[in-house]
Amino acid sequence: MDKLQRKDWNNNHKRLRELLKKSEYHLEAIQLFHYQHSWLHSSKINQLDWNYSTLQDNLLNGLDVETFRRFPVSNPDTKNSIAWHLWHITRVEDMTMNILVADKEQVYTLEDWPSKLNIHVYHSGNEMVDKDIARLSSTIDLDELLVYRDRVGLQTRRIISALTPEDLNRAVEPSHVNRLYQEGALLPEASGIAEYWGKKSIAGLLLMPGTRHNFLHLNKAIRIKESLQRKVRGTRITR
Repeated sequence: MDKLQRKDWNNNHKRLRELLKKSEYHLEAIQLFHYQHSWLHSSKINQLDWNYSTLQDNLLNGLDVETFRRFPVSNPDTKNSIAWHLWHITRVEDMTMNILVADKEQVYTLEDWPSKLNIHVYHSGNEMVDKDIARLSSTIDLDELLVYRDRVGLQTRRIISALTPEDLNRAVEPSHVNRLYQEGALLPEASGIAEYWGKKSIAGLLLMPGTRHNFLHLNKAIRIKESLQRKVRGTRITR
């Protein structure tokens, strides 16, 4: 995903926002959601006929394990590791699409991903303290994380494909928000994010966090990778 494609993605996001408001454009809105969403996951699970690298592909290309796990980092907008960012956006997509949108079980718990990922953490990472971020960053299984991310992405697409115009206009159910706490998907300290999601319509969740949240964090992760790799190259040059 190059700079021009990023610009197009942002423009399409604005267009998606408008389409979701009009029931007569429902099919077009769903198709555009899938297109936008496809840029945020591995090209291996895309059903679109293209040969472009996605934003996730860009992140993983040339990513070594040390860079993936490095915590803390010194980027201006984040100190969290690439491992945390990739896990966090997948958790948020999983819980919001499955619990808040579809009232289904999370992929995370349905398939016992905490054990597979070797982290045994059930929440989203919002308000996570540094020592826990450090532990997650050092122990999470990268290969399994990518499989979990594929599972979540495919499940999201199934959920969105089944939505009706009436579904998109629905407000988020308070009982669904309560499930986030009941299932340990959100820490009590992260109540602000629950309140934020609880004020949205289903259409609003498709925009944020369904697509844009992934876009923002993947770009952060790419900047972390580029920053760390520049430092390594600089060190090699001075030797």
